[in-house]
Amino acid sequence: MESRISGKTRMLGLIGTPVEHSMSPVMYNYSFEKSGIDYAYMAFDIPAQKVPDAIAAIKTLKMRGSNVTMPCKREVAKYMDELSPAARITGAVNTIVNENGKLKGHMTDGVGFVRNLREHGVDIRGKKITMIGAGGAGTAIQVQCAIDGAKEISVFNMKDTFFEKAVETAAKIKEEVPGCQLNIYDLEDKSTLKEEIATSDILLNATRVGMHPMEGISVIADTSVFRKDLIVVDVIYNPKKTKYLEDAEAAGCKTINGLGMLLWQGAECFKLYTGLEMPTAEVGELFFK
Repeated sequence: MESRISGKTRMLGLIGTPVEHSMSPVMYNYSFEKSGIDYAYMAFDIPAQKVPDAIAAIKTLKMRGSNVTMPCKREVAKYMDELSPAARITGAVNTIVNENGKLKGHMTDGVGFVRNLREHGVDIRGKKITMIGAGGAGTAIQVQCAIDGAKEISVFNMKDTFFEKAVETAAKIKEEVPGCQLNIYDLEDKSTLKEEIATSDILLNATRVGMHPMEGISVIADTSVFRKDLIVVDVIYNPKKTKYLEDAEAAGCKTINGLGMLLWQGAECFKLYTGLEMPTAEVGELFFK
């Protein structure tokens, strides 16, 4: 029998679908136990159309909060009493904190990205970033980088619905963070992509290219864009080293994969729930190697 569960234990969870593969329950429950916090965390398979029921359950059960994964992030944002700046600009929520029945929505993916770079000795303040991909992860990252002081962000994406959303997000960022210049380009414009990378400090792949079933494929076909003073980052963490990172490393670039982003966005959630720092050294050693 689980001796840690008591009549005073507060519940947290993950909502979205699918969730059975998630590392969140084991990561958070280990951290709660390690920190002596009487919380318990579970995963709940919730489709987007059931979000209203899930929000009602969080309030009824007086849950401390919940993480949110696809496809529920945008739907959840509609039911929050308050949104953090990043959640408001992105229009999506990945963390809900319940403060006595008042729900505040946060978006921590970008925080995890910025912290992961900082842990590798990279400060994004005053930097120019070129990123490929304007999906959920890319949007959260560009918003947080703008908030945290990036000088310029150039986003490349195919001319699809994500491109249209990127244009909308850029307009919101320009309004709320006027000190950051946002550029949105068509990914098919290879000459402009090359020019933007040439004047960038950081190059980011925020797409799924490089992970299964696209192993061995890189978002950068022209490896001449890689130079020794360019920091090359991938949101992908499985495999730990994509072809994109291998090519960059071969050119002498500093490279960073997405594993630390996953750890540090979780650490930010833990802090929002508890007010404490997650035992990241132990969590990283056990679950992120």
